[in-house]
Amino acid sequence: MARKFLYLIVILVALVLAVLLVLRIWSTELTRYAFVPQVAFKQAEALPAGAYANRAMWISRPDIGAKDPAQWAPQGVARQQGKAAVFFIHPSSYLARKYWNAPVNEPDSARRADDFVNAMASAFNGQAQVWAPRYRQAAFGAFLTDQPEAQQALDLAYADVVLAFDAFLAATPKDAPIVLAGHSQGALHLMRLLKDRIAGTPLAARVAAAYPIGWPISVAHDLPVMGLPSCTAPDQKGCLMTWSSFAEPADPAMIIDAYRARPGLDGQAKGTDAVLCTNPLTGRTGGSAPASVNLGTLRPNTAGMGGEIITKAVPARCDVKTGLLMLGDPPDLGAFVLPGNNYHVYDIPLFWMNLRADVARRAQAWEASRQP
Repeated sequence: MARKFLYLIVILVALVLAVLLVLRIWSTELTRYAFVPQVAFKQAEALPAGAYANRAMWISRPDIGAKDPAQWAPQGVARQQGKAAVFFIHPSSYLARKYWNAPVNEPDSARRADDFVNAMASAFNGQAQVWAPRYRQAAFGAFLTDQPEAQQALDLAYADVVLAFDAFLAATPKDAPIVLAGHSQGALHLMRLLKDRIAGTPLAARVAAAYPIGWPISVAHDLPVMGLPSCTAPDQKGCLMTWSSFAEPADPAMIIDAYRARPGLDGQAKGTDAVLCTNPLTGRTGGSAPASVNLGTLRPNTAGMGGEIITKAVPARCDVKTGLLMLGDPPDLGAFVLPGNNYHVYDIPLFWMNLRADVARRAQAWEASRQP
């Protein structure tokens, strides 16, 4: 009996090792199988011109009231003291593969989007307004394949974002500063929006700051056509902040490969071009800062919205070689750290209070520049 038991243990250990080997060798393929839609892309009709007049098409906007997830704030943190209007594009929340584009009110992705807005867009609610649209986002799997359907899905999502942006502008006082922000897929759409609708237009003068966070930006092929420089001083207006967070030891190979596979906003191949990194603890391009200057990290609740603010918890260093933001030892924020010590989901919560202060400084700088 003892011998049979030992044989069973050996067999189980061998099976575990075999599974780990399969996951190691074919992890990318298995991930694609799990998330990339296996259906034909169906070109949906464009949303009607007045679609975003409907309050149901917004996760957050000024007239939603107490149920607005972007209006949460920790105890003792003030809201709506600034004058800027904020347009926030939420990240990918549709993880299924039934569609290339999520229906706006698909229950799981809509709930997840609300959670993302609560943890991320709430960092901006020190300003007068926060607007966060629902949109027919591209499925998460669209970022794991080079199939043409992936770009078609992103184009459809972007068309919704543009329509929402037009509604946001129409509802915002023309003498008010605007702040543009997005994370992950939202950052990708924001980059394109900056290129198409901001760069070289009168709107550029109204932008207090832009925050396309969690998507690598090419210094040579993306930044020059977006119409805003990277921020080099903490009180600079009309500039851009961006970072992608990794704890150490970091394995960013999957992110870097995906970044290099896509052409830049100028249509050119990015190759090994440098990735832009601005440090949310200093408000400057590049450099490092200790945890002692981190005003507050948001540790999100494991069940429900909100969370706990922890001060002086996480340092930040822009890595010269990769352009990624390094955090040092992995902080304990929750269960959603991605492979390779990738803190993508926590890009904004890691620096929640510093980002809030950064937005306030840049909006105030914009206001000061308008004084006679």
